[in-house]
Amino acid sequence: MSVKGVAVYRVEAFNTALASENRIHDDATARRFGFHGGLVPGVEVYAYMVHMPVAGFGRAWLERGGLECRFLKPVYDGKLASIFAAEEEGGFALRVESEAVVCASGRSWIRARPELPSAAGRADPPPAERPPASLDSLQEGKVLGIAPMVIDAEMQQSYLADIRETDEIYRREGLVHPGQILRLANAALMQNVVLGPWIHVGSHVQNFAVAHIGEELAIAARIASNHEHKGHAIVELEALATANGAPIAAIRHTAIWRPRQAS
Repeated sequence: MSVKGVAVYRVEAFNTALASENRIHDDATARRFGFHGGLVPGVEVYAYMVHMPVAGFGRAWLERGGLECRFLKPVYDGKLASIFAAEEEGGFALRVESEAVVCASGRSWIRARPELPSAAGRADPPPAERPPASLDSLQEGKVLGIAPMVIDAEMQQSYLADIRETDEIYRREGLVHPGQILRLANAALMQNVVLGPWIHVGSHVQNFAVAHIGEELAIAARIASNHEHKGHAIVELEALATANGAPIAAIRHTAIWRPRQAS
C-alpha cells in the first residue's frame, strides 16, 4: 500500500488486555468509570496508527521515523476502527475514528538523522515487592527499569494477529512491531508499582533502529513529572528503549495513574 493524499486503513479492534492487571480493560470495571465497556489498550491503538507511516515510508520509518498520538475517546472491542492519514510536509496527519467518534489524533514524520537522547539514567531491576502507586513511589526523577524480555517468532505471530496487522514486513524480515516496543513503557510502570485502573493517554515516539526477533529488549524510564490535572493524577515518563543494549526508540509516555473517578 502506498499512502497518497488521504488514505484509510480499517481494523476490527481487539481488546488484548482482558486478563490484564489493569482492570480498566475489564467491561464491569470500565462501566463503573463511565465507559461503555473495557478499553482497547492505547498501545494497540498506536499500533493501528503505525500501519500508515510504514505503508508510506517502509522500513525507513521503522529506522528513523516517529509518531506522536493523543487518545481522546475509547476504542471498544469488536468495533471498526478507521485510521485516516493525510499527507503533510514530512509525514502524515493521523486520526482514528470508531462509531463516528474521533478516538485518537496524531502525526508522523521521518528524519534524516534523528538525534539520540541522553540516557534516562541507571535503571535498577523492578522490586521484588511493588509499592502502591503514589506521589512518592512515582516521584519526579526516579528511573524505572524492567525485567529484560525477548520476543520470539511465536509471540510475534500472536501479536500481529491480535492487532490485525496486514503488512508483511514484520514477518518477512523478523522485526519486532513498534507497538510491542511501546508496550515496554507500560511495563516500566506496571513492573514497578501496583496500580489501580489506569489509562494511557498519549505517547511521542522517535525511532532510531529496528529491533529483531530474539534480541533482548529493555527500557529505562525516568519520571519527568507526576501531577494532578482536573482531578486526575498524571505521570509522564521519558524513556529509552534498547535492543541488545543499542538504542531503538525514545519515548515520552503519558498516563493517568489515578483517574478522578477513583478518588
